[in-house]
Amino acid sequence: MRKAALPQVKLGFIPLTDCAPLVAAKELGLFQKYGVDVVLSKEASWANIRDKILNGELDGAHCLFGMPFSVYTGLGGKAGSEMQIAMVLNNNGQAITLSKDFCGLVGFKEMNKVAAAVKQVQARKEVTFAMTFPGGTHDIWLRNWMAAAGINQKSVGIITIPPPQMVANMRVDNMEGYCVGEPWNGVAAATNIGFTQIATQDIWKHHPEKALVVNKEFAAKERENPKNVMKAILEACQWLDNMSNRKKAAGWLSKPSYVNAALPVIEARLLGSNDLGCDLGVQKYKDDYMTFYNKGFVNTPRKVHGVWFLAQYVRFGMLKSNPDFKGIAEKLILDDLYAEVAREAKVPVMTDDMKAFKTTYDVLFDPANISAYLASAKK
Repeated sequence: MRKAALPQVKLGFIPLTDCAPLVAAKELGLFQKYGVDVVLSKEASWANIRDKILNGELDGAHCLFGMPFSVYTGLGGKAGSEMQIAMVLNNNGQAITLSKDFCGLVGFKEMNKVAAAVKQVQARKEVTFAMTFPGGTHDIWLRNWMAAAGINQKSVGIITIPPPQMVANMRVDNMEGYCVGEPWNGVAAATNIGFTQIATQDIWKHHPEKALVVNKEFAAKERENPKNVMKAILEACQWLDNMSNRKKAAGWLSKPSYVNAALPVIEARLLGSNDLGCDLGVQKYKDDYMTFYNKGFVNTPRKVHGVWFLAQYVRFGMLKSNPDFKGIAEKLILDDLYAEVAREAKVPVMTDDMKAFKTTYDVLFDPANISAYLASAKK
């Protein structure tokens, strides 16, 4: 008798190091182990991923954690469009790259020198920064960095460029800085196009970054398929957090069908070793390099983080009035589905206690008193 075909699931990804959980689950045969035939689809931009998740062309994708909130509120798509977060894929591991214009004016994590350096460069040219999607993680890390450095966000340009195109755009002087995921910060440093001024884990240690975001119908219908996809990815995340496996993962990621970037750059930053460029030396991250599991800390999708992203949109004037912070987080974060998967996979679920927390350069964020936060946070 012929074996019945496995249900097919189509997942999108962008060529970034943190698509590793999807790639590892595929290469290790974990999707098949859990009874799903997953087709991985390399996409050109986050806007492509948004459109294909919403129209059902993709069942889910490696996606910016902030993106479903941006799309739902109308910043990054048609207001009211629902993309749902099933689990978090990684923490940390993005960065802000500055062009060679800033070399010698500001060093690694020298936040007190950034604003003066920007003014100096502005004396001879306009200064533009790039991120990857309005209201996405890179946009919000960039704006947090600018606020911490004392840069008036209206005094510079902010443009959207897909991750794999960042280095080429900096090479032809389309922007003076950008925030993106690896390996595109490492590639800029290795090719002497720019240098790493700060990593995002220096802005917020263990921040949520990419998520498995799913089509609403896929999440609701035939619940076993999304659950099996998540179990495979969870096992891949555990495998990736065994550091002895990261060289193998880097080998897969460097292939043209995945990230298509230099193996040494992918591997070094995956191992927590950031050659900064601009003669700034190497920064080694000990426990806050890119993590995919971290004893279960990474993967639980937390509503408090959704509320934080929505608050950033108000903080930076992207939304003119307060959204329904908790209601939107409830609607878009599938924490019940994740808890079910985690229980069956015997991995810990982190409590989403909605407690106040603080990032490195910001004031305390209390989800129970967002107005106080918005009144005191630097814009």
